[in-house]
Amino acid sequence: MASADAPCDTDPVVRYFEDFAPGVTFDCGSVSVDEGSIVAFAKEYDPQPFHVDPSIDGPFGGLIASGWHTASLVMRQLVEHYLSAESSLGAAGIDELRWPYPVRPGDTLRVRATVLEARKSLSKPDRGIVRTMVEAVNQDGTAVLRLTAVNFMRVRPAS
Repeated sequence: MASADAPCDTDPVVRYFEDFAPGVTFDCGSVSVDEGSIVAFAKEYDPQPFHVDPSIDGPFGGLIASGWHTASLVMRQLVEHYLSAESSLGAAGIDELRWPYPVRPGDTLRVRATVLEARKSLSKPDRGIVRTMVEAVNQDGTAVLRLTAVNFMRVRPAS
């Protein structure tokens, strides 16, 4: 089990429901964002002018990443450094999602996951429900994404 503010291992870690203790924060690594990926994602999924045209000044003073692009980058970090293929049973959803500050070309985002609550399922004893506050901050420490996720996790199998 990770200790408070412990980095996630770079190799996949097997975690079960019991390893998600409320209050523990996992450092899920970082990801850099470039202009090409911002424009490519936006052209495919969110073609608003301030996401696809670097020459437009727009309401944000230049090109910014789609919030959905940011969420996708964060999700990748969570899959690689927080969730375990052996125990993750998917999610019930996101309770809240906010993009408090824009992501720009050249930004590097650091992702953290803090367990808010972990409780056993009353109807399915082989799993638990984990509520996690996820935050991504840029290289200046400014939050660019906050969300609260609700995941289903398998309990550790009996040995």
